[in-house]
Amino acid sequence: MTGGLSKTTVSTVYQPSCQPHRPKTAYFGPPPASLSSAVSTPAPPDSAAFDKARTGLWASLQKHLATIYAAETDYRAATRFTDTFPFPASAATSQQLLDYQHQRAVLRDLFVDETSQLDTLVKAIRTKGYAEDDKKLLLLMLLGYFDLAETVFSLLDTHRPSQLEPDEELDEARGRFERVRNFIRLNIRGVAGLLKGI
Repeated sequence: MTGGLSKTTVSTVYQPSCQPHRPKTAYFGPPPASLSSAVSTPAPPDSAAFDKARTGLWASLQKHLATIYAAETDYRAATRFTDTFPFPASAATSQQLLDYQHQRAVLRDLFVDETSQLDTLVKAIRTKGYAEDDKKLLLLMLLGYFDLAETVFSLLDTHRPSQLEPDEELDEARGRFERVRNFIRLNIRGVAGLLKGI
C-alpha cells in the first residue's frame, strides 16, 4: 500500500517461538492489482475499472480480517488459564506466561503494522482522481474494517496482566488508529477539511 498502491497484497509469517517478535508483514502493501490499475488512470464513477478497484479492495480486506481473526484465536487461547482480567502474574505458570507474551507480541505488532498501513492507504485514496462519492465508498469499506479490527485489537487492553511495561509505540498506534478512523468518519460526512493535516 505504499506510494501509488502498485504492489500486491498480503503475506504474514509467524515464527513458532515463545519469544516476542515482530511478524513479517506486508499489509495492504498494496491492494490487489485491480485497485492499482484503477488509480493509474482516473475513470468515470460508473466504470468497470472502478468496480474492479472496489472488488479488489474488498478481497484484500477479507484476507486481512482472516489474519486478524487467526491472531485473535491464538491470543484467546493463550489467556485460557484465567477468567479474571487484568490478571496477576501468579495466576499463570512460567510456560503459560511465555505463551501469553508471545501471542501478545504477535497481536501487538499486527496492530501497529495494520494501523500504519491503513493510514497510508487512506492518504493514498484521498489523492486519487476518483469522484468524491467513489472515494467515500472506499473509505466506508475501510471504516467497517476499522470497526471489526478494533474488536480484536481491544484485547490488548482488556485481556492483559495487571502490570505491563510502558509501550510508547503501542500508545502511539492507538492514537493513530483513532485519528485515522475519525478522519474517515468526518470525510464520509463531507467535512474532511477539519482534519486536513492528518
